[in-house]
Amino acid sequence: MATVFELVRSASAMLRASGVDTPEHDAKLLAAEVFGVDLQTVDKAMLMGSETSELAKQGAKQSGEDAALKRFHTMVDRRSKREPLQHITGHAPFRYLDLKVGPGVFIPRQETELVVQEGVDWITKHGMYSAKVVDLCAGSGAIGLSFVTEVPGSEVWAVEKSEQAAQWTRVNLNETAKKYPSIASNYHLEIADATQTPTLNQLDGTIDIVLTNPPYVPLADIPQQPEVRDYDPDLALYGGSADGTLIPERIIARAAKLLKNGGLLVMEHDITQGERLSAFALSYGFSNVMVHNDYTGRPRYMTAKKQ
Repeated sequence: MATVFELVRSASAMLRASGVDTPEHDAKLLAAEVFGVDLQTVDKAMLMGSETSELAKQGAKQSGEDAALKRFHTMVDRRSKREPLQHITGHAPFRYLDLKVGPGVFIPRQETELVVQEGVDWITKHGMYSAKVVDLCAGSGAIGLSFVTEVPGSEVWAVEKSEQAAQWTRVNLNETAKKYPSIASNYHLEIADATQTPTLNQLDGTIDIVLTNPPYVPLADIPQQPEVRDYDPDLALYGGSADGTLIPERIIARAAKLLKNGGLLVMEHDITQGERLSAFALSYGFSNVMVHNDYTGRPRYMTAKKQ
């Protein structure tokens, strides 16, 4: 009988040898996934020298120890081939939500949570109780669904160009609406190009906040991580030019039309793009343009007020 410690240690060694950045964390998370427990329970079992049979008894899943172990080894093998952890588990945490993800949709990142927080803070500061919000380049729905669930009374229009990605948006809308029924009528998804003038043009000049995490990776800077390069959709990654600013600039131009005077744009960008995009926003009628750092202290997103 193997202990949980031995199970995780063996899997961690395999993942480390494959170049995975966080091998022990990933192994523990996969163990938690297959046994139906949280990470703290896995940590405790490792510390106490518990056997995997004990973890199986604690778990919420009823498939049994043997089935869980078989699934665990299959998952570790997939992860060792650098398939994203979130594709293997089928979901990704984002703020207070747990979103379904998989092939065809961009995996939401922790730093994008700051885009949502900026919008929530702005709404709170201004005492707005029925905010009209647009989420351009919606992907999994992470930004818009977080906002509409965290700010009661808000209404969100989400735009996504990829039909494949939008299938995940719909899944996440349906799942989130089970817990927050009111959002079913306050979240609207449109399949369209977020950079084009006709998209949501009926809302021009009426929107309080535009929140967006557009494609911005420079074409001259292809990601080295296989999890990103080989699995995140190109349509969601690359900003359309060598420096990656072509699409973000078009998003700024579209946001300038959507926002009412005094409205706010919050846009994520590459760490190399803050100065150029700030200058572009100023040229499009924005003021109070500021670049903000992410959790690692790197310039990651911009806020700008529509004059």
